Amino acid sequence: MICSRIKKSITIAMLLLLISGSFAAFTGTTRAQEVLIPDIGSQAAVLMEFSRGEIIYSKNGSEILHPASLTKIMTLALAYEALQKGRVAWEDTVPISQKAWETGGSQMFLEVGQQVPFGELVTGIAVVSANDACVAVGEHLYGSEALFVQEMNKKAAELGLKNTLFQNSSGLPDSQHYTTAEDMAVLSRYLISTFPEYLKLHSQKEFTYDDIKQYNLNPLLGRYSGADGLKTGHTNEAGYCLVGTASQKGLRFITVVMKASSKEERLKDTENMLNYAFRNFVLHRAASAGETLATLKVARGEQRTVTLQLGQHLEAVVPFDRQEELQTNFVLPQNVPAPVAKGDALGSAQLLLEDDVVAEAPLLAAADVNRAGAFSLFFRSIGDFFAGLWQAFINIFM
Repeated sequence: MICSRIKKSITIAMLLLLISGSFAAFTGTTRAQEVLIPDIGSQAAVLMEFSRGEIIYSKNGSEILHPASLTKIMTLALAYEALQKGRVAWEDTVPISQKAWETGGSQMFLEVGQQVPFGELVTGIAVVSANDACVAVGEHLYGSEALFVQEMNKKAAELGLKNTLFQNSSGLPDSQHYTTAEDMAVLSRYLISTFPEYLKLHSQKEFTYDDIKQYNLNPLLGRYSGADGLKTGHTNEAGYCLVGTASQKGLRFITVVMKASSKEERLKDTENMLNYAFRNFVLHRAASAGETLATLKVARGEQRTVTLQLGQHLEAVVPFDRQEELQTNFVLPQNVPAPVAKGDALGSAQLLLEDDVVAEAPLLAAADVNRAGAFSLFFRSIGDFFAGLWQAFINIFM
């Protein structure tokens, strides 16, 4: 019993020494500090850090408002999902109905009876906010716009959008069609993270269909460095709205502006939030993929231990002035049984800011460890027994 406790204490001490030697510089928290971004004139505004979905700044973020064409972010999410799952192909032709043709507002100027490729309709929605294309897509996927709207609301519930309700696929005015800036940020993060390949559509500056050239109204495109989306909106009820996103040096942020008084105000507020984000946050890398970070005991293995390497970069987006507060934590079992294969995930390394995990990466076995034979295990146990006795003797009498 004494020998076992001594051996366990030595093992733990060595592991703690390795951990502290690798990460002595870090201490931590993940709760966003309350920030004040001055001169935000819009009725509601939200700034979200993309990688973790943390809301950094919110002005009336939970206030119920009309979304106008920000609605199309959900319409496009369902269209991208259908493409991803193979329910529809980019080249599939879609017949244009009377209802799609009659839909007012921004449009592709579709004609009744036209056969339009599904991909053209999706592009028209993403680039020029085509209302007629929204109806055509909804009808093609679910038989009618009404059934499509049911799916929109179902997806909203799945994503936890508690203050969102859709009545149509385009965002045309309806007293019972509403959302919040915070819900729009969550929805936008879902679209970008799940369907990143379609950002190329949202950053497309112009779109031509039937010889009619139209332009993307997102004022960030070509103006703000790294901007590649996402959606504008405007009705008399909703005011001027904009979901913006930009990526610089490994950082991505999402902004939502709702019920701005003008195009100029929604752009100013969006740029104000993005400027704050990129000036005050940094992508901090605590350790790189492939670094050896720990050693784990292997029960009944030919080797007694296996070294653990980081499976991916351990990094997180944090406020620039809080990097020194980061702390690293290892999640490891006491030991693992042999055999162990190189590349096996045996634990993880976490990066903490206060009590919150802001990043986590797997710890992988750096080598194979085969199971030891019975003969080897027998003599090892004898050696361990006498080594333990000798250590106990030293501790008592020396």
